Amino acid sequence: MKVNSHGVRVDVSIVITAYNSKNLLEKCITSIIDSVKNHTYEIIVVDDASTDGTSEMITNIFKDSSIKIIKNQMNVGYVRSNNLGIKSSNAEYVLSLNNDTEVLANAIDKLIDFIDIHPQVGAVGPKLLNSDGSIQLQCRRKFPTPLSAFTYFSGISRLFPMNKFFNSYLMSYPDDQGPIEVDSLCGAAMLVRRETIEKVGLMDESYFMYGDDIDWCYRIKKAGWKIYYFPDAEIVHYGGMGGSRKKPFRNIFEFHRSMAVYYKKHYSVSYIFLANWVVYCGIWLKYSIAILQNLLRKDKFVGTKKP
Repeated sequence: MKVNSHGVRVDVSIVITAYNSKNLLEKCITSIIDSVKNHTYEIIVVDDASTDGTSEMITNIFKDSSIKIIKNQMNVGYVRSNNLGIKSSNAEYVLSLNNDTEVLANAIDKLIDFIDIHPQVGAVGPKLLNSDGSIQLQCRRKFPTPLSAFTYFSGISRLFPMNKFFNSYLMSYPDDQGPIEVDSLCGAAMLVRRETIEKVGLMDESYFMYGDDIDWCYRIKKAGWKIYYFPDAEIVHYGGMGGSRKKPFRNIFEFHRSMAVYYKKHYSVSYIFLANWVVYCGIWLKYSIAILQNLLRKDKFVGTKKP
């Protein structure tokens, strides 16, 4: 039996990293309290050196809830902060949850119920929704390859959304009639079994705030666990509305650096030097284009803008 620091049994530890996003965080925590009905939980917020009164907001608004706050003295990034939260957690399951999310009715309960009855599953993720109700396809992915990355970033995959060859990264073709085994989930909301974490380790801190979810899922599957996308559980993800908006150019750099880190770690040994050189050049060319685009537009964001 897992218990928290107050000696209370908890089913899931919900770890949220926050950086200067107190309004979104308040909405996120409120949605957790309102939506979880059938399981016990603890909320651990890692305040990554916010300057907007994030920790004070939690203390003032949620004073009747026993939310654990970890305050970083400096901004160390999402991955290191999330690992700090996981290290201080106690439950059988850990839900890594972005602060710019809104948990819909019973979503966390449903994820726990699913993984409870499937002991071979190491991680499960919900259907992530954009603010307009459309699906965020990043919540169900295959592992990226040089070819699938090219079809995705070039826009070819969007021209043929139901074609498995052109959409081997973002799985736009399966229906949502039931659970689907996938390679990777989105770190915005990912429930991971404690036993799995103990076997594969925490998130790789070589990443600052992007790429860590794909890397973690890669290691989970390599260790023999299954990963599932469970569409009955729904969570709204206001992508790009959290801490990534605070330092856009730093985060655009980290977004592309994570691609290089992931490729070097998992794929580079399988390709010849010339192929690796082409991939790295492609990554940094894309980075240069992204910087130029953001210099020219008022609304700056990392990756693709969410509706």
